[in-house]
Amino acid sequence: MSPPPTALVVGAGPAGLMAAETLAARGAAVTVAEAMPSPARKFLMAGKSGLNLTHDAPPARIAEACAEAAPWLAPALAAFGPAAIRDWAEGLGQPLFTGSSGRVFPRAMKASPLLRAWLARLDALGVRLLRRHRLVAFGDEGAPLACRFETPGGSVTLRPDVVVLALGGASWSRLGSDGRWTAALAAHGVECVGFRPANVALSVEWSAHMTPHFGAPLKPLGLSSGGLSARGEAVISARGLEGGGVYAVSRGFRAGAPLIVDLAPDLAEVGAAARLAKARRGDSASRRLAKALGLDAAKRALLQEFARPLPQDPEALAALVKALPVPGVPRPLDEAISTAGGLPRAALGVDYELRALPGVFAAGEMLDWEAPTGGHLLTACLATGRAAGAAAAGRLGLPPG
Repeated sequence: MSPPPTALVVGAGPAGLMAAETLAARGAAVTVAEAMPSPARKFLMAGKSGLNLTHDAPPARIAEACAEAAPWLAPALAAFGPAAIRDWAEGLGQPLFTGSSGRVFPRAMKASPLLRAWLARLDALGVRLLRRHRLVAFGDEGAPLACRFETPGGSVTLRPDVVVLALGGASWSRLGSDGRWTAALAAHGVECVGFRPANVALSVEWSAHMTPHFGAPLKPLGLSSGGLSARGEAVISARGLEGGGVYAVSRGFRAGAPLIVDLAPDLAEVGAAARLAKARRGDSASRRLAKALGLDAAKRALLQEFARPLPQDPEALAALVKALPVPGVPRPLDEAISTAGGLPRAALGVDYELRALPGVFAAGEMLDWEAPTGGHLLTACLATGRAAGAAAAGRLGLPPG
């Protein structure tokens, strides 16, 4: 019997490991090359306080969250969406539960047990993991798919039959996602879209007035920016506002639109004004906000920070409560949870194969798309990893799994 065809997956994050599993299950001899000393470091970091694996929503809803990339990612999400991801995780011995918001978590609330089970499955499928292998170039004479790596022992070149790239975006570089891979593709005429922060906090220059409130939660809130809106929570940190509600609208303030905060999302503006009008005369504006609207100290401090002196007129004060502009700028790219930018759709075929490098496929966050947290981001990474792995297996002529 002839030896099985060989596949190289570059990047051992969720998209890369899913591509490796898909290829190996269909009979390829798979090697995974990872730049860091251990796999899936960003995945493990994301799961430290509770791994939000997916979201209990139809695949089409997940695709919609990817905005203009929805038509591009929809087929992959339809083939491997939230229900399939749940089955996959439970098949690894990881029971799941769904929170009230629809977010799906492992009962262990950590990424590490799932990752250990996943790596054990890959090992049983014969997948070989190479650590400290950083991709620096493609191709040599007579071997266009040859991949050259920097390793502690010097330069190493691998010559597989197909390649799947899952190299991540450009945030949290200390965990391996630094975007340096763009140079290897640029050498073959593949121009990438510049990286931009996504799911990012707002950097705010606070006055000393806010220092006692650092670490205080703000909930519930309505947040909007640049046509995006969300209901959620935020936390006042020494560097600004962060949290799921802020991340959900970060695309707006990344583009320069202001962040608008509704401190009383369960009240209409007219109702808030009526309550404030009934407050006892002579009370300070802050006291009226606490008594009439139930705003806690952190919310009142935020209002004072950007609207001092607070107006006494009930309608004017209610308008500020319902639409408080919070000036700031996005935190730096490396601090973002994820990034937009990377490989544009035009550089790839419908099956995630690079037009300039036939036999090379790409998946995950290195593609130019973005999605909110809450399970959407990881779902799309897993789905595109599976799609790229299946397409690479098809190119090898391997039977469907």
